[in-house]
Amino acid sequence: MASSWAREDLASLQARGLRRYLEPLESPQGPVVRVGGETLVNFSSNDYLGLAASPSVRAAAIAAVERHGVGTGASRLVMGDTSAHHRLEARLMAFERAEAVLLFNSGYAANTGILPALVGSGDAVFSDALNHASLVDGCRLSRARVVVYPHADVDALAKALAETPGRRKLVVTDTVFSMDGDVAPLRDIVDVCRAHGAALMVDEAHATGVLGARGAGLCEELGLEGQVDLRMGTLSKALGGQGAYVATSRVVADLLISRARPFIFSTALPAALCAAAEAAVDAVETDSDLRPRLWRNIRRFSDGLRAMGLRAEPRSAVFPVVLGEPERALDAARRLREAGVLVKAIRPPTVPEGTSRLRFCLSAAHTVGHVDLALESLRRVGVHARGA
Repeated sequence: MASSWAREDLASLQARGLRRYLEPLESPQGPVVRVGGETLVNFSSNDYLGLAASPSVRAAAIAAVERHGVGTGASRLVMGDTSAHHRLEARLMAFERAEAVLLFNSGYAANTGILPALVGSGDAVFSDALNHASLVDGCRLSRARVVVYPHADVDALAKALAETPGRRKLVVTDTVFSMDGDVAPLRDIVDVCRAHGAALMVDEAHATGVLGARGAGLCEELGLEGQVDLRMGTLSKALGGQGAYVATSRVVADLLISRARPFIFSTALPAALCAAAEAAVDAVETDSDLRPRLWRNIRRFSDGLRAMGLRAEPRSAVFPVVLGEPERALDAARRLREAGVLVKAIRPPTVPEGTSRLRFCLSAAHTVGHVDLALESLRRVGVHARGA
């Protein structure tokens, strides 16, 4: 019976250009990858600093495997806790300048665990309309009243906070929005939260390692670390590994240890991934050319898009080229692939209906030649963004 349901639903997805397929890499993650028998310049990875295959990061992981083995065998509260987890949390506390840090197995696990641990029935959560799916699902799982405010609309948020009753009020927002690459008006959001007695949680996944004088994210860049209650960061994008963490107060971290279900009931991250992340943070803070290379590529790509009449701002490492319908995005991705450029088509439900797009991600590991190839390929295939 389930198979007949699946066939029916797959046929519907196929007809609308929304069916997904897996496509395994035949090489390490990097600016140039081998996939489907082709060698392609990769613009679809969140490996913003090129650390996923870094020799120092790999060496740290290998050394940790030799010391700790592969699996952790249990959740951290049972018998999966290791010295590698505590070393990484201490390293991240210094990196984030936070009182406490708690690791999670993924950003999705963090967001779906933190929100229900903090708020519930009788409380209210205020969520940006373009927040990541993990925040959306965390809001739903919390069983609090969820108010979705228009994207980056601080006035609408203030009005909602003033008019919505709730024992506790929590505002949640991405700092860099993963599909558009734009940045939340965080200073104004902090002021509004303070004025209305609301707590604030931010998702720095696409800002960690990219923004800030030390790479600690938008909160660091704006000097707001001490004014945001919870900062979720990731180990799986600019830091090149796997996992996530929350930087917060000691008392909040202690509550999450006792209440966040993904933390309590998941087998702990392998120690090798903790060691790899520690080495990646070291690289972010000590390699003086790493993030400047990324930002040179960001500015070059942004300038090139604007020269083609496409909207682009050098705000983050993410650049959307919105084409409208799924078929247009799929066709553009296919033609770019024929030119040697790998950029995946992003379609609903990942983005709203009518906004299917190409999502370019820049990396410090890209060369000038890679960036220029992407721009020239866009020109050659005649891609024109919707409304551009």
